[in-house]
Amino acid sequence: MTTSTAKWAGARTLLKRLRDVMAGGGGAQQRLDSIVRLIAADMVAEVCSLYVMRPGEVLELFATQGLKSEAVHRSRLNVGRGIIGHVAATARSIALRDAPKHPAFVYLPETGEDPYHSMMGVPIMRAGRVIGVLAVQNVTARAYTEEEVETLETVAMVVAELLSAGDIIDPAEIGTADSISSGPLRLEGVRLAPGIAIGTAVMHRPEVEIGRMVAEDVSAELDRLRTAMDAMRSRLSSMVEAVGEAGDGGDEHIEVLHAYRMIAEDRGWLRRMEEAVISGLTAEAAVQKVQNDTRARMRQVKDAYLRERLVDLEDLGFRLLQHLDGSAGMNARDLPEDAVLIARTLGPAELLDYDRARLKGVVLEEGSATSHVAIVAKALELPLVGRVPDLLGRVQAGDGVVVDAGSGIVFLRPGEEVREVFQKSLLTSRERREIYRRTRDLPAITKDGVSVSLQMNAGLLIDMDHLAEVGAEGVGLYRTEVPFMVHSEFPDVEAQTSLYSRIYAKADERPVTFRTLDIGGDKALPYFGELAGEDNPAMGYRAMRLSLDRPQILRVQLRAMIRAAAGRPLKVMFPMIATVEEFDRGKRVLERALSAMARRGEAIPAHVEVGAMLEVPALLFQLDRLLERVDFLSIGSNDLMQFLYAADRGNPRLDGRYDALSPAGLSALAQIARAAEPRGTPISVCGELAGDPVGAMALIGLGITRLSMSPGSIGPVRVMVRSLSLDRLRPFLADLMVGSDSGLRSRLTAFARDHGVDLG
Repeated sequence: MTTSTAKWAGARTLLKRLRDVMAGGGGAQQRLDSIVRLIAADMVAEVCSLYVMRPGEVLELFATQGLKSEAVHRSRLNVGRGIIGHVAATARSIALRDAPKHPAFVYLPETGEDPYHSMMGVPIMRAGRVIGVLAVQNVTARAYTEEEVETLETVAMVVAELLSAGDIIDPAEIGTADSISSGPLRLEGVRLAPGIAIGTAVMHRPEVEIGRMVAEDVSAELDRLRTAMDAMRSRLSSMVEAVGEAGDGGDEHIEVLHAYRMIAEDRGWLRRMEEAVISGLTAEAAVQKVQNDTRARMRQVKDAYLRERLVDLEDLGFRLLQHLDGSAGMNARDLPEDAVLIARTLGPAELLDYDRARLKGVVLEEGSATSHVAIVAKALELPLVGRVPDLLGRVQAGDGVVVDAGSGIVFLRPGEEVREVFQKSLLTSRERREIYRRTRDLPAITKDGVSVSLQMNAGLLIDMDHLAEVGAEGVGLYRTEVPFMVHSEFPDVEAQTSLYSRIYAKADERPVTFRTLDIGGDKALPYFGELAGEDNPAMGYRAMRLSLDRPQILRVQLRAMIRAAAGRPLKVMFPMIATVEEFDRGKRVLERALSAMARRGEAIPAHVEVGAMLEVPALLFQLDRLLERVDFLSIGSNDLMQFLYAADRGNPRLDGRYDALSPAGLSALAQIARAAEPRGTPISVCGELAGDPVGAMALIGLGITRLSMSPGSIGPVRVMVRSLSLDRLRPFLADLMVGSDSGLRSRLTAFARDHGVDLG
């Protein structure tokens, strides 16, 4: 270990002295005064001051050694004002050689701080929130060392636990930078998965209570930390392997679990916790200290990708605390009957941890419409609202919650009138689901006799069970990334053949369209380390680009698909095609595999169809040449619109700014439909647009009648189709696209209302 035990001997001694002071007698003020005297003496500072957050985001001086005693309980600063307020607002420590020169410096004459120039301040944090500030000051110019900053941070953490324990100050009197209201609130967010939920707030991953902060035996605490870390890593590995063996992990689920496992292996993360233990903290306190550091960093980071990695670290820290206190695996138990999960962010694996029978809805402080958790929530028909500002600072466990995910609104602690209104809406929603159940076996045919093929997107083997449940005609998109994400080495032909055979068996004669491997970029594989770290992974080295550069990957996958088909039809499509040449190269690999297997006498498919996913706008200018070669086209509307508008669909700031139902978006789709019609080339859409009844109506109006969507969207789209008259829609849509300059969604919705089209 790079940090020596001797380095932290002073910090350990100080922590033990503080513990003795707190365990001793005397009144609250007396003990607080003793704390600041000890810290000042130990850190060779003329001043040590303790500020506590009061309601209204005001910091009050509660104890001081060195400043005027009459300033205690009189001197106050708003959060953000002065250096103390700056530390509270940013939740970051600060060390200044010449504090008066700092732009945030504010002189408080009542404290008598004139002689002091150097200053170090650290936030006192509890449960991720700032509840105070601890500061030291010196007369002479002093460059505080990194070790001194870390020591004061460690001390502040112990002080936080003592303040929150209630034997010095009533915790109810301590405010936070995110004070929680007790009255009704209406919060606005973004719809991530539709529906209505009424229930009781359950906080995702509540804080683990830490009984001991100061280590008695550093070596024993290090052993406990490392044992818990090994146990957590083993459990994560078991989760990944179990999901892979069961075949129901899906690319989203596996990707999250795999990312957790890789982060858990990071030596730097463990080293920071080990250093905290060596400084004198227990294993639990060390984990919490690193979590606090992570949360503080998260406040400053704007980059969405980096924030997600920090969230992963925080989540792993909580898992580690559970292993330390023996509660691992128990976080999702004992839910109320009507649980509404409240979280900063959530991965699909975590969502699947909860009892689906009791979980009614989810509200997130972060999240985006294309996040993995949103995809899983839609499949589970769980209402989900995301991007609710300051959510965790406003909700308390046990609060009543109404989630109107269709409107992106959350009502906290609602009154009876609000509850009654949404109870009626919930009843209506249940009646709608019953309609979808009753109509699942009816054909999706418009009033004027146009047949629409409704198929399902799948990425989990368990998704295949939904085929019959929702009455899907087949699988329009099967993502094949699973075996590549879960294995520590490239899966061979036998492993892939086994998976694809099980998919065929579950499809029960329904058609399945397999998309070849779409990894790379942001989907890094453990055995392809050089693929990670791209600045713009969505447009980077991924999908067909990677497969063509590594043809053995594609050959093995195609051979496995051919073997699994064994006399049945095989439909294969290549993702992220940007040029006709890329499609030609992929098709040649498939043809060579078919020829070689036929020569060896192996069973081959009854017939083969080869298609391309149209996601890259460049193909719009190569349609004639492409349509000469493909058996079908599948439009990935999510990526196509992302690239068409140069708008990252994972960037929350761009959510809702551009709509596929706009003249530009619909014109691109219409161009594809017009080009394919003379050749009779089947076209499908497999993005989010297909599962939106208004979007599906527009697509059908353009002549695109093959739609693939999440299982939960098939019922609403089927009901819409059966109530639609295309003879009326087509001329209306044609006029709308010519005469409008802005989004068309509202006008299409009005058309549906005026013509009796059931949009749900």
